[in-house]
Amino acid sequence: MRLSSPVPAAWAARLRSVLRIVAAFLFVAHGTQKLFGFPAAGPSSPVPLISLLGLAGTLETGGGTLLLLGLFTRPVAFLLAGEMAVAYFLRHAPHGFWPLVNRGELPVLFCLLYLYLAAAGGGPWSLDALRGRIGPAPRSSSQE
Repeated sequence: MRLSSPVPAAWAARLRSVLRIVAAFLFVAHGTQKLFGFPAAGPSSPVPLISLLGLAGTLETGGGTLLLLGLFTRPVAFLLAGEMAVAYFLRHAPHGFWPLVNRGELPVLFCLLYLYLAAAGGGPWSLDALRGRIGPAPRSSSQE
């Protein structure tokens, strides 16, 4: 038996779900750090809710929670990809071209990951997939 890939292709959809869940968990942590100061990597206080960082924290906490659950994955992921693009160009790009220099690696990775999820969906371990399985039966196009 010849092994053509270290990971069987049958696992691809499940691993997409794992990727979505882990990335969303990390994203929620960034949002709660902005909104509640938890978990804080250093001395920080919550940002005002009515501010650009407050909006970012709300999107990251709320949108990240929806992604964690796999609910409305495609539109939420598209919205969060836009948020990460804005974050990169407003906060990071002015400090240099290279993401490693301007500390913009995470926004770039999150942006591209969320664009992927917007196109590919959240995978089988998601509420979207569950809703699709228990939703209404498709109507027949034939006339009776």
